Amino acid sequence: MERRWLVYPYHIWMLLFTVVPLALIFYFAFTVKGTYAFTLENIQQAASPVYLKVLWHSVWLAAVSTFACFIIGYPMAMILATCRVKYRNMLVVITIIPMWMNFLLRTYAWMTLLEKKGLINTVLSFFNIAPLQLLYTDGAVLLGMVYNFLPFMILPIYSVLMKMDRSLLEAAGDLGADAWTSFRRVTFPLSLPGVYAGMLMVFMPAVTTFVISRLLGGGQYMLIGNVIEQQFLAIGDWNFGSALSVFMMILIIISMALLSRYNKNGNGGMLL
Repeated sequence: MERRWLVYPYHIWMLLFTVVPLALIFYFAFTVKGTYAFTLENIQQAASPVYLKVLWHSVWLAAVSTFACFIIGYPMAMILATCRVKYRNMLVVITIIPMWMNFLLRTYAWMTLLEKKGLINTVLSFFNIAPLQLLYTDGAVLLGMVYNFLPFMILPIYSVLMKMDRSLLEAAGDLGADAWTSFRRVTFPLSLPGVYAGMLMVFMPAVTTFVISRLLGGGQYMLIGNVIEQQFLAIGDWNFGSALSVFMMILIIISMALLSRYNKNGNGGMLL
C-alpha cells in the first residue's frame, strides 16, 4: 500500500508536462484567437495545399535521412556488437560523444565546413576544383539530420544485437548456411526490433526539426517545424500553430502504428 506513493510524483509530472500541454494544444487548435468559440478554421487552413506541400517535403527529407541513418548505422552497430570488448567500449564512447555536445554547436560546425570558404571548398581549391555550393541545399539539411540523429539509429540496433543468442548463428552454420544466409535469415530478422526503434527515434525528430533546416538550409528550405516555430514565436498565432502541431502528432502516431504493425511481438523472428 505504501509503495503506491512512489508513483504519485510520476503521475503529477505526466499530468503537468504531458497531459496539460496536449490539452492546451487541442484547445487552441479548435478555437478562434482571442475567443472561446469552437471552429475548424485552423484545421482547414492547415490542410490547405500550401502547408500540405511543406509537410510532404518535411516527411520526404525525414524518410530519406532515416534510410541513410539505417544504411550507415546498421553496419556500425554490427561492428560494435562483434568487435573485441576492449575496442567495443571505446567505439561506443566515440559514437555517443557527439551527443554530449550542444545541438546548435554541432550544426554550426557543419556550417563552417560547408560554406563557400569552408574547409571542404578550401581542400577542393587546393586541387584546382571550383568551389561548390554545399550550404543552403537539401543535401546540407540531409547531412545535418544524418549526423545529428545517427546515434539514435546505432544504439538500439547495437543493443538488440548484443542480446542475440550466438548459438543460433552456430546452428545456422552447422546446417550449411554461409555468412550471407545466416545474416539474411537469422541476424537481420532478430535485429528488427532495434531497427524499428531506431527508425522511429530518427524519423520523429527529423520530421519536426527546425534548427537544422534554418541554419543549413538558410531559411530557403521551409519545413513544417519552421512553420510551427514561426506561428508560435514570430507571428504569435498559437491557434494555427497548434493546428499544425495536431497534424504532426497524427503523423507521428501513424508512423508508430505502422512500425508496431510490423513488430507485433517486439521480438523479431527468423526467416525460413
